[in-house]
Amino acid sequence: MSFSVLGVIPARLASTRFPKKALIDIQGKTMIRRVYERAQLANCFDKVIVATDSEEIYDEVVRFDGNVVMTSPTHNSGTERVIEVAEKMPLYSAYVNIQGDEPLLDVGTVRGVVDLLKQGASVATACFPFHNADDYSDPNQVKVVMDKNKRALYFSRSPIPYFRDHFEYGIAYKHIGIYGYSRNTLMQLKSLPSPEIEHAEKLEQLKFLYNGIPVFLHIATQDSIGVDTPDDLKKVLLMLKEENG
Repeated sequence: MSFSVLGVIPARLASTRFPKKALIDIQGKTMIRRVYERAQLANCFDKVIVATDSEEIYDEVVRFDGNVVMTSPTHNSGTERVIEVAEKMPLYSAYVNIQGDEPLLDVGTVRGVVDLLKQGASVATACFPFHNADDYSDPNQVKVVMDKNKRALYFSRSPIPYFRDHFEYGIAYKHIGIYGYSRNTLMQLKSLPSPEIEHAEKLEQLKFLYNGIPVFLHIATQDSIGVDTPDDLKKVLLMLKEENG
């Protein structure tokens, strides 16, 4: 049986910092449409689907002829939404959770994560080197330390590894929030105990490390830009303008 991968884009309207951001217009296309089209452009999925609890998002995806499924409104995270999709669509070998707020999603990063899954990774994600000490010190930018096989040792909001003398480029890595799971691992996720470190850091990926499930990393060549605030949107619009000349 061939290895098949489903790309899932969890999307909701109830964003506290930027309400209805999935439907904001970005140069003539909604954000959810731009993310969907970038995921398809990666050309590494057997299918891409939006998972939402919003009729407005559902209707928008139908409008641009995309694949979409309605999911429960009670989910606490995008991961829970992906699990529901996997239960409804059980015939895939692996599932990739694609952030619904990255209209400039880097296709190379997506392909890198899918390649790790095809090589046998139970969980795959991505990272990018920090370029300056300010970003590295920001608790909203999650750090990851890995071993020589690019397997995660720990994720933290704290600056790790700690530079005793001064910050050096190429040693500290920012975690990029795209996740790929083998079907078996995703189905285990609901029953795995949540460790205290997960609650302390507010990082659900620590559940895997705590339970002995290796997380492999693709080192991206391009940073990810998520739209969490109107200021983030301004940055994206500027980058699109530069991209289009």
